[in-house]
Amino acid sequence: MALTIAGSDPSGGAGIQADLKTFHQFGVYGEAVITLATVQNTQRVSRVEVLPADLVADQIAAVVSDIRPQAAKTGALGSADVIEAVAGMAAEFNFPLVVDPVLISKHGARLLSSDGEKALKNLLRHATLVTPNIPEAEALTGLAIHSEEDMTAAARRLLEFGCRGVLVKGGHRESGDAVDILVTGSLIQRFSRPRLQTRNTHGTGCTFSAAITACTAKGLDVVTAIAAAKEYIQAAIETAVPLGAGIGPLNHFAR
Repeated sequence: MALTIAGSDPSGGAGIQADLKTFHQFGVYGEAVITLATVQNTQRVSRVEVLPADLVADQIAAVVSDIRPQAAKTGALGSADVIEAVAGMAAEFNFPLVVDPVLISKHGARLLSSDGEKALKNLLRHATLVTPNIPEAEALTGLAIHSEEDMTAAARRLLEFGCRGVLVKGGHRESGDAVDILVTGSLIQRFSRPRLQTRNTHGTGCTFSAAITACTAKGLDVVTAIAAAKEYIQAAIETAVPLGAGIGPLNHFAR
């Protein structure tokens, strides 16, 4: 069983919708705590409404006390109050937590306030793994990232917040293969796949972190979980059927 704590995407390509599809595809029972509702499609995000922090906390408590997950992930959290509530709950988790620090949507819409960005650093200390893309890693560390060495340096900086592992995703780099860098206290691991030229990338970060969470819930170690998730993401992008007039979703049926 796996739990996602994230926002809703009514178009189905990202957020809890993508997470639950991914959990199902990996054969893991999925639970979902909603943090915010969006009005969006493949072309734009036109509205974001964050739920009250106590409602988010009550959802988490209800789920964890009755159907305990083997792993959990966070996605878009929306506000400092929600992040602080989730961090307070996460301090008591006795299962792995993957934090996907969602700051901005694929369409460029901000999904976290500046105060929330500061609070996010407090949540990181409860994370088994943090999965920022390059813009998110730059925002959280203040470092400019242009190379794999820069990605490693940013990951090491994020480890200082107390998390056990950091996976900096290299999808935003424009040259070469799509390379992700994992850094923990004891290893540096490089994950590389050929870069695909496509507009069907909506929900990539959500889906990738959900796949890692599902594999973690099944008992896989972090390196094996990331490798399996990387293969799934590659297939999901490669086999995506264009939907909508904007940035289309992945193929969550990919194997």
